[in-house]
Amino acid sequence: MSRPSGSQREEAREKIPGIIGGMGPEATVDLLQRILANTPALDDIDHIRCIVDNNPKIPSRIKAILGEDGVNPGPTMAEMARRLEGWGADFLAIPCNTAHHYYDWVANAVSIPVIHLIDLVVEKIMTENPGLREVGVLGSTTIVKTGLYASRFAKRGVAVVYPEAVDQEQLFALIRAVKKGDTGQAVAAGFVEVCTGLAKRGVAVCILGCTELGVIRADLPISSVDAAEVLAREIVAVVKQGKEPCTARE
Repeated sequence: MSRPSGSQREEAREKIPGIIGGMGPEATVDLLQRILANTPALDDIDHIRCIVDNNPKIPSRIKAILGEDGVNPGPTMAEMARRLEGWGADFLAIPCNTAHHYYDWVANAVSIPVIHLIDLVVEKIMTENPGLREVGVLGSTTIVKTGLYASRFAKRGVAVVYPEAVDQEQLFALIRAVKKGDTGQAVAAGFVEVCTGLAKRGVAVCILGCTELGVIRADLPISSVDAAEVLAREIVAVVKQGKEPCTARE
């Protein structure tokens, strides 16, 4: 039997995702678990090779965006992207919604595609909910301030609804709790309470727009789309189905 040519071997090679992680570290581990769960596999070899830089030393996005004398995290993210490309990644993913405020730093640093999580989630929501007029967005206060989701939905004629101010403060506290490693019953109960507030205001569908929120295990009183799950499925589709990565559309 003849050996496959170099071109045949290259054609058979799966693409390798590079993960710009650490924002936060548990959310990065959660993404890897979701990739495993969504990959059709009978044995180890069927799973996806990932190159991960789980770097919790990236400067705080919260401090930089909220004006707390923070350091711009863009240059660090760009350097991580260059390393991941050098290590053999074929495309990149950033498992943090807020970090997409610095997406251009990453995209301009490499020659490989970078999945844009916000655009990916917006496309999913719009495709699955024709005629949608409003959508809830649950995320850190940085998501509110940057308008990452709001600006994109506005172009589709869809209004973004955030939790009431007191609920938003509670949600931000819950996200910080997860970053500290707390995903217990009190955190889950608080998350349900925030979601209940949105549901009572007539919001039919909401986005879990912070990857920490997907780590919380709770039965929510509102239909939700988990950005972390959407990202995991996109990565699997790119690797296993040959899909083109969803990059920035603005």
